[in-house]
Amino acid sequence: MKHLRQGIICLLFSCVVPLQAQLTVTVSPPKIVAQKAVVPLAMKNNFADTIESARAVVFLLDEHGKMVNQMTRWVIGGSNDKPGLPAGATNAFYFVITADKPFTTTNLTTKVTFTRVVLAGGKLANVSKDVQVTQK
Repeated sequence: MKHLRQGIICLLFSCVVPLQAQLTVTVSPPKIVAQKAVVPLAMKNNFADTIESARAVVFLLDEHGKMVNQMTRWVIGGSNDKPGLPAGATNAFYFVITADKPFTTTNLTTKVTFTRVVLAGGKLANVSKDVQVTQK
């Protein structure tokens, strides 16, 4: 009986399927040119609904992990003249971060955080559960 119960428990744990993020974002390394850093984002909408808008923050970090600069932008929608991202669709966004003077190092990394995702009809997504950001 003990072995049967252990077998059932093992079977239940092996059937657990990890949740897939509904908005997946791949961040490419920044391209540094003088006073500008360009950070490419590739996004895929796995929601069943259109994403009306999404806002993200990019932090530029030096080789010691110290923040050099940051920027917040609507990467999907955000205004009436910018379209949303339909279900199943992909899109790219390029953060262009400018500095007052040239960057002292080209060895910069990024950290991207989504602060708001609005679905069709104004429904808010849970950014901590529904958004997956990976570095390329």
